[in-house]
Amino acid sequence: MANSKCTVHIKRRDFLKLGAVTASAAMGAVGIGGILKNAAAATGAFTGPVYRTLGKTGLKITVVSFGAMLTPEHEVMRAAFDLGVNYVDTARRYMNGRNEEIVAKAIKGIRDKIYVATKTVGSSGTRKEIFQDVETSLSRLQTDYIDVIQIHNVSSRERAFEPEVREAYVELRKQGKVRFFGVTTHTNQSEVLKAITDDQEKFFDMALVAYNFKSPPSLKEAIARAAGAGIGIVAMKTQAGGYRTDAMGPLSPHQAALKWVLQDTNVTAAIPGMKDMSMLKEDLSVMGMRFTRKDEETLRRYGRAIDHYYCSFCGQCEETCPRNVAISDIGRSLMYAEAYGSMELARSTYYEIDGKARASACLDCNECTARCVNGLDIARRMRRALTLYT
Repeated sequence: MANSKCTVHIKRRDFLKLGAVTASAAMGAVGIGGILKNAAAATGAFTGPVYRTLGKTGLKITVVSFGAMLTPEHEVMRAAFDLGVNYVDTARRYMNGRNEEIVAKAIKGIRDKIYVATKTVGSSGTRKEIFQDVETSLSRLQTDYIDVIQIHNVSSRERAFEPEVREAYVELRKQGKVRFFGVTTHTNQSEVLKAITDDQEKFFDMALVAYNFKSPPSLKEAIARAAGAGIGIVAMKTQAGGYRTDAMGPLSPHQAALKWVLQDTNVTAAIPGMKDMSMLKEDLSVMGMRFTRKDEETLRRYGRAIDHYYCSFCGQCEETCPRNVAISDIGRSLMYAEAYGSMELARSTYYEIDGKARASACLDCNECTARCVNGLDIARRMRRALTLYT
């Protein structure tokens, strides 16, 4: 099993120099380990990773952990692990299964030091499907066990309480193939968190939640209540899309956004996506930093810049749509296309939506009656989806 001991302490000044090193170069003749050992001897402010306990699991994980969803090279992950990061989040569906294979390369030889979280496919609901998902993940991850197995994209109480899914998870734990249970949620998150918090069986050990400075107060309250009940909270979508905008000038909002999330001590960790060494250095540097007034101003500027297209996935608009269009999930797919730059992920997310709930259902409407509490032009966003996906 993984441990929380940091094997390498690298000073901040020298850690920042790693941004100039590409992943491939880091694994060349000198190797990332050699680079880190040389840098660790220098002076500076970076003192190493910070850890929090993931609820009742007892796992001590780095407050900035690794979101692997879009990472194309295992060397980037391995660099993070060599710096002390000890939790990585992936899923069966990411990169059509390739992402788990990339994680496998990154954890080779250090599996006992890294906690691995993955997810069963969102549509899997039978015992057979769940078992097949986990066996496939084990094979692709090249491991004998998964530390945290999660039900992917839970948007309702009913999904979290499906008896056959729960029975399959319990049997897999008895077999030693999974250790802890979790859910991931993007839409109706407060409802989902309330459901698993009030669950008399206390079935779930953790929840992966889309949480950032644009999230509503109700979500912050639901997170606090869940954490108080021993449910570990891991935050995703912490950068509110991470959109590139001219309004920010040379100023990056990413560190401020991460610090905003981590100042909430009910959150165990954040898992920002780190596609390259530059992102890695920017995000990992946050560990140990305080959230400041300058960060507040940075987020105000960034928030104003993205207000007209950022969807917070609250789901309230869907109650005002007579055709039950999955507006939040469509908005998330658009974020993957426009902010993350991944049409593969955007398309796969869109086509996971039931056909009747896709943007094509809007074609028969003369006027859009769906209303966003944050003022987004929903009709325009649905037209954008139709342009991208048809």
